[in-house]
Amino acid sequence: MSGHGTIERRPSRRTAAVRPVPGPPAQGPVRGPGRRRGKRLSRLLSNSLVQGALILVALVWITPLAGLLISSMRSEGDNASGGWWTALSDPSQLSLDNYGALLQDSGIAAAFGNTVLISVPTTILVVAIAALAGYAFAWLEFPGRDAVFLVVVGLLVVPVQIGLLPVAKLFGAVGLFGTVAGVVLFHVAYGLPFAIFLLRNYFAGIPREMLEAARMDGGSEWRIFSRLVLPLGRPAIASLAIFQFLWVWNDMLVALLFADSGSQPLTVALQSQMRQFGSNIGVLAPGAFLSLVVPLIVFFAFQRHFVQGVMAGSVK
Repeated sequence: MSGHGTIERRPSRRTAAVRPVPGPPAQGPVRGPGRRRGKRLSRLLSNSLVQGALILVALVWITPLAGLLISSMRSEGDNASGGWWTALSDPSQLSLDNYGALLQDSGIAAAFGNTVLISVPTTILVVAIAALAGYAFAWLEFPGRDAVFLVVVGLLVVPVQIGLLPVAKLFGAVGLFGTVAGVVLFHVAYGLPFAIFLLRNYFAGIPREMLEAARMDGGSEWRIFSRLVLPLGRPAIASLAIFQFLWVWNDMLVALLFADSGSQPLTVALQSQMRQFGSNIGVLAPGAFLSLVVPLIVFFAFQRHFVQGVMAGSVK
């Protein structure tokens, strides 16, 4: 008690003010291991040593193509007298006479047309049938769906060499042996298992809620497939189309067996030219480059969709 008659009260332990306990210091957003690995990879690729190595690898891959192009524009005498690199110091050796002579050859021109007639319909049929089958296996319920899909997956391990002789006998019996249609049907049959497997797995990654919302809005299965699934699956479809076109365009084994002289593609025609004229570089070099430039144009035309398909497949 103080002299003024007041009582000084001290705060008890119960009524004392509760002070906040200091917590751990605030931290920024936690970065996952994937982002850290991506930053390490970007730093590695930005290294000048790695970039130099990549440029060296690119030059190694481009050098044969450049040599083929230069050899195709030189005369037979120039190609016999020295290597293709001598044209770099003497550009007067280069001309388009070999290409003019090649295109005037009726056999090569017909073979180039047959290659287009084989590659384009095969690619369209494989992509169209695989897209329909992939959607059915992914989102439609029907009896035996899983069993049929397992059969399709099992066909992936069947090598193409096993079916050459039986299919050749079958095509001979039905009159398709030695025709463009027979070559197309063979490529379609052996290209479908992988195409169906690829597109089915891609379509299965589409959110189910999106398809159910479309069905609740009254959309039919065909409308959902054409207006929703196909636009979403464009990267995978473009990747499949590029691979299928390249496989068929560069094929020689199937065409060598199933095509005759009137339906042979460019690869078989060049092989016959090599057999007849030996090392006739004036015919083989421009023909080989002509056979190479079309797949390059197709690849660079669909490069953006191809990269999108590869990236989408790596994320899923």
